[in-house]
Amino acid sequence: MSNQAATKSSNKTLLAIFWLYVLVPLVWGVTNTLAQAMKLFG
Repeated sequence: MSNQAATKSSNKTLLAIFWLYVLVPLVWGVTNTLAQAMKLFG
């Protein structure tokens, strides 16, 4: 039973790392795009 708990914890950690790997560049790209658009239209 403890092996299952360790696996679930490990899966949650890997999932969190994966989402950070996806979301950090996405947020950076959106922020950069909005900043460029403000320069263009502002």
